[in-house]
Amino acid sequence: MHLSNLIKHQVDELFPEIVRHYRYLHQHPELSYNERNTSEYITRFLDEEGVAYRKNIGGYGVLAHVKGEAFDSDRVIAFCADMDALPIEEENDVPYKSVNKKVMHACGHDAQTASLMGAAKLINMHRKDFGGTVLFVFQPAEEQSPGGAYLMLKDGVFKDFQPAFVIKQHAYADLPAEKVAFQYDTIMASADEVHIKVKGQGGHGALPHELNDTVLAASNIVVAMQQVVSRRRNPFNPMVLSFGKFIADGATNVIPAEVVLAGSLRCMDEAERANMLSIIPQIAQSTASAYGCDCEVLIPPGYPCTISNRELTEEVASIAVKLVESENVTEFPKRMTADDFGFFTEKFKGCYYRFGVAGDKQSGKLHTSTFLIDEESLRLSTGLFALTALEMLEK
Repeated sequence: MHLSNLIKHQVDELFPEIVRHYRYLHQHPELSYNERNTSEYITRFLDEEGVAYRKNIGGYGVLAHVKGEAFDSDRVIAFCADMDALPIEEENDVPYKSVNKKVMHACGHDAQTASLMGAAKLINMHRKDFGGTVLFVFQPAEEQSPGGAYLMLKDGVFKDFQPAFVIKQHAYADLPAEKVAFQYDTIMASADEVHIKVKGQGGHGALPHELNDTVLAASNIVVAMQQVVSRRRNPFNPMVLSFGKFIADGATNVIPAEVVLAGSLRCMDEAERANMLSIIPQIAQSTASAYGCDCEVLIPPGYPCTISNRELTEEVASIAVKLVESENVTEFPKRMTADDFGFFTEKFKGCYYRFGVAGDKQSGKLHTSTFLIDEESLRLSTGLFALTALEMLEK
């Protein structure tokens, strides 16, 4: 039996277990930096399967590994899945609905984790068929800066193994469950939070000459920031700077002494990002000063761009064709969303692809209270990880 057909057959046999993992994880979601139960569930599974691992890396992160026994090889490859959920109240009416109030797997990380668990079991079953080592990175805190990928790297997740590359997959609500989509080069933007505090002498709104109008200053800062994007960036490099938070806690006739702004900068080029990170404080401070106000700007370190290595991605896509046929392998559009997988692709070759989760049983978009995958998608997401590992390490 051809390897791809064997993997499909074995995934079919394992499918009820993969679904069971997915439903447990969906029912017991945990927010970023709080994935203790999720981590323990994964390590219990690894213990049962006899798969070696280290835990509590960069928080509740887990690194498992399976060493092939067919021949000696120093080659190491890695697969990654997120574990954290979002602060959303689930509205789906399913038996495995979240039991944690106002916490929900609305981004498909439960499917990612269940798929990686299934792949780890399959690859461990095939350890006599390949040489080299397969790493399984169960990562916390993708949804919240500074990001679990950053913290795991800082904590030495790969101190014992140096992978040739790292592969990650993500649920894609706009694609049918039997399909998978790839993209190349810089596929997602960097993400930096911009926090601005405008300070001045507040006072009575009827006496503007006796105060500093912090609200007017802050309003002009928001406008000036849009001009930064339109006039100071290279027009060939996509960029978005959006402010979703504007707090001026005064009254109809009271100008507050302080106004708080918060927004997000997204760039598709790291050099342009560095340039903008220096320009934004300058523009904010000079604009505030023009209205007699002071300004504090805080931009904590954010996520870098996510880069999908073209050669590696083409190789994984060719393996996907063996599993689901060419008509089911497509491309997804680049977009200004971000993923802390960018920290991995800064240091290693990376491949980031999306597996379809749409179907009769799927509903809602990502990050909504009704997001739910079609569980049939778990066949492809598990099988492609397993087949990729075996194809790349059997030689």
